[in-house]
Parts: sequence; C-alpha cells; structure tokens
Amino acid sequence: MRVLLLLGLVAVALCEPIRFVGDKVLRLTPGSEEDVTIIREIGHKIKVDFWKPDSPDLVTIGMNVDIHVPAAQLDMVFTILQQSGMEVKVMFENLQEAVETQMDNKMATKAHDYTKYNNWATINDWVISISSANADLISRQVIGNTYEGRPMHLLQIGKKTSSAKPAIFMDCGFHAREWITHAFCQWFIKEAVSTYGSDPEMTNLLDRMDFFVLPVFNIDGYEYTWTKDRMWRKTRSRNSGSSCIGTDPNRNFDAGWCTTGASSNPCSETYCGSSIESEIESKNLANFIRSNKSIIKSYLTIHSYSQMLLFPYSYKYDLAAHHSELLSVSQGAIAALRSLYGTRYTSGPGAVTIYPSAGGQSSTPTPWSFNQLLVLLAVWESAKSCWKMKSASSKSWSTEGSMKCSKISR
Repeated sequence: MRVLLLLGLVAVALCEPIRFVGDKVLRLTPGSEEDVTIIREIGHKIKVDFWKPDSPDLVTIGMNVDIHVPAAQLDMVFTILQQSGMEVKVMFENLQEAVETQMDNKMATKAHDYTKYNNWATINDWVISISSANADLISRQVIGNTYEGRPMHLLQIGKKTSSAKPAIFMDCGFHAREWITHAFCQWFIKEAVSTYGSDPEMTNLLDRMDFFVLPVFNIDGYEYTWTKDRMWRKTRSRNSGSSCIGTDPNRNFDAGWCTTGASSNPCSETYCGSSIESEIESKNLANFIRSNKSIIKSYLTIHSYSQMLLFPYSYKYDLAAHHSELLSVSQGAIAALRSLYGTRYTSGPGAVTIYPSAGGQSSTPTPWSFNQLLVLLAVWESAKSCWKMKSASSKSWSTEGSMKCSKISR
C-alpha cells in the first residue's frame, strides 16, 4: 500500500506545473571583457535561463543581458556579481507572481476573448469558428500536423477572387513562451475581418492581396507552456541519444544551418536539430512556402522581447542585395508606428542590429525564406519587456506597460 501511495504521489508531482517561487530575473550590463567572461561562465556553469540574448556566447560589452535565476542559484549568482562590481538590476523579484497574472482567470464567455491569453484548445476552436463565420473573407487549411499530432491551421484572409492574388505570409508563436505573439495574430485576424468594408485601407488591401496567417507555429511547445513549464521555448520532439527534448525551430532552417549563434547540443535552448528541417513543423512550413513562392511577396514573423524590425542577414554580416529597399521599407514602418503610439523601434539587418545567428526562419531573419521568395522578409520583435492590453475599444496593443510581462524571450 505504501509503495502504491508513493508511486501515486510521484505521478501527481510529475503532472504538476513547474513553479518559479522566489526566482528572479536580473538585467546585467557588462562594461568590460572581464564582465562578459563572468556572464558567460555563469551561463555555462550555473543553471540559469538566458532571456536576452539567447545564449551566453552571444553576450557582448554594453548590451543588456537578462537572465532568469532560479531561487536555489541566487546566492551563488549574487556572490559572483557582487565581487565583479557589475551593474545589476532586478527586473522580477518573484517570477511566479508574474506568471500567475498571465493565466486565464476570467469567467468564460461565449465570444472569443482577444484581451487575454488563450490556450491552444481555445485557439483551435476559434480558428474553426472565425473561418466558418467569415467564409467570404477567410479560408482555412491544415498544412500538416505537429510532432504530437496537432493540426497546423493556416488562414488565408482576403476577398475571394477567381485568380490567385499576391500574398503576405505571417506567423506567430515560433518560440513557445512568447505568448504575446500568439495573441497578436488572433488580434490581427479579428481586426482584418471586422474592419473590412468600413476601413478604406484594410478594404483596399484585402481586395488586392491575401494574408496567409499561421496563428501558432510551435503548437506542442505552446501547449507545454500551459500545462507544465511556462518558460519552455523549443519544440517537443525527442532527440536520439539524448534525454533532452526539443529543437529551437528558429535554428532549424537551411540558412547557415548550425553555425553562428546555434548549438549542436540537444540540451541547449538554441539547438539546431539533427538536420535541416528535422522538425516536422519546420518541414510543413517550408513545404508551404516552396509551394506558394510564386505569389508570396512578403514574409512577416512576430516575436517578443525587443522592439525591433529586423531583416536579412543574420548568419553573416553581408548586406542583402536589396538592402536599400529593405531599410527604406523598415524605416517607413517604424516611423508610422511611432506616429500612432510613440513606440520606438529599431530597424536593420539581424546580425548587425541584434547579434549573428544561423538557421533561422523568423526571429533570426536569415535568408531561408528570403532566398526562397526574393521578397521582403521582416521580423517584428515586439513587447520590449512588458506589455499591457488597452481596452477593446482602443483597438491597439501597448508594449509600454508594467513589468508583469509576457515572457518574453527569443
């Protein structure tokens, strides 16, 4: 009986979500090469989670380095930092409190709620519902299933015509823990269909073009952030020869694959996978792009934890052939955004503007889709470190909220 009871307690513990009571998020600012070395050693020798940059190896002098430090490691980390004299700011005193504010604690409503984070089951139902209710503007298809068998819904938004129109592709949720991105795609789709016919610019856009929107790319990882680990980032596939789970899908494409800024270690948050497009999600997306590259004119991908608009290249410092045009478009976009909300974004090639990284499709805007399409590839890095939703009537997002943030990492 005692053995059965013990096994039962172990099973319950394994099912319980990971908690972050007492964990802190620190912002470090290395002022010298010695500081950089200290931060890198912390990352390699102590179990901490790098939010910015993705890896300790990408730390450079003067950048803001944000790390999530578990409560059990705080004394050791603080001792090292105090001895170094490095500038340190505590961004979250107790990470668990911030996590709890994000969970769904509202009463259920019949209508889809765009002002809170929705889990995968809710998003899945919404995708089916909104496409059925707006059949004149939205068509839905499944571009494949995830590793765990969930359908990857893609919505095509635009006025139906007898011939194919130019299209813009947009995805959200490459990294599972970046919840604000999933919410953005839902909000965008709602805005597109609800303003068509009343807003001249949106009406003209959807009459002349289509949007392909993938509301959630890394579905398995996103589900895991709800049920087990809010800070999970990668996919949920098994890695042969390793007990570590998942691949960073944003290092899994054929663009300088597994070189600068990516890791061949399956336990790393930037693990590039066993091969190019080893992840079924990556393969499904790549196949869709390859099949529709004749009509896709722009690729937009939404990430969080910076305020940047990035474009190729990221795996090398060379400028793209159409650099001047990419820069002009990006500067126009951030100027328009600033005129509306005062939000300041930075734009430029990924390798120069943030840091070099390879194998990316999205937040590290390497040239995989750029080479496939020869069009504008842009990455919106939104929600600088925090966010708040304005009232539904304001029809806008703000990234200038309190520090109770959407995670928040790339």
